Amino acid sequence: MIRLVTDSTCDLPQEWRNRLDLTVVPINIQFGTETYLEGVTIDESTFYRRVNELGMIPKTSQPAPGVLADVYRRLGAAGDEVLSLHITGKLSGTVNSAEQARKMVADQVRVQVFDSLAGSAGLGFMVWEAHTLAQAGATMEDILARLSYIREHIQIALTLKTLKYAQMSGRVTTIQHVLASLLDLKPIITLEAGSLDVTGRRRTRRQALARLLDLVEERVGTGPLNLAVIHAHAPQDARQVLGQAQLRFRCEHSFVAPLATSIAANLGPGTLGVAAYPL
Repeated sequence: MIRLVTDSTCDLPQEWRNRLDLTVVPINIQFGTETYLEGVTIDESTFYRRVNELGMIPKTSQPAPGVLADVYRRLGAAGDEVLSLHITGKLSGTVNSAEQARKMVADQVRVQVFDSLAGSAGLGFMVWEAHTLAQAGATMEDILARLSYIREHIQIALTLKTLKYAQMSGRVTTIQHVLASLLDLKPIITLEAGSLDVTGRRRTRRQALARLLDLVEERVGTGPLNLAVIHAHAPQDARQVLGQAQLRFRCEHSFVAPLATSIAANLGPGTLGVAAYPL
């Protein structure tokens, strides 16, 4: 049996998550001397309240290798294999922690670590497909081949409602110098080979949201495809964009999900993104 592990940047609707045999290891969120576990000891509303109260962006950090090693030992105690899928290693040290943990348990459990080069709903779709294949009896090699296909073909693009959070955050240094020159323009940020990059800008929020769907058509096609809309405190905009996408594309599976707070910490409320890949 193949057991799945991921981190709390994995975005899926709760009803999807409830159907998965999945262990989620939380990212650490630190406000000053106070440390919280994402999705365990801090929720979305508390997160934004603390940001507004303190006027600061929290620091985030990966789970310690020892925490992941304990998870691997527990899941592999009965002889099961473990597949550990995580947020892009170019933006987080979680994959590195997972690799260290894999080495710590190498003589006890067979663990395969997979760098999604993505996060949020991109990682969510990979976890969901890995679960589906594992339940159907696929081998680890078959699952990794499918995950590699998704990683290669997925398109992830975001737009920010405000630049304040990204400018305050030290974790998006790859785009800070571009953001500083945008004034009130709305940036289009894409995930390119696991790194954030500003690939366009629009004058209005409406134009920026429309551009996200244009990018899906340009880079993925019109379908059949799987598509997700993720958002940080913008559910109405997210539902509207999903409705437009479902009319425009042949969506096999589609959903709306909140953006993980550890990612939203660097991008801010109002951030909205689209993740899509061809079947």
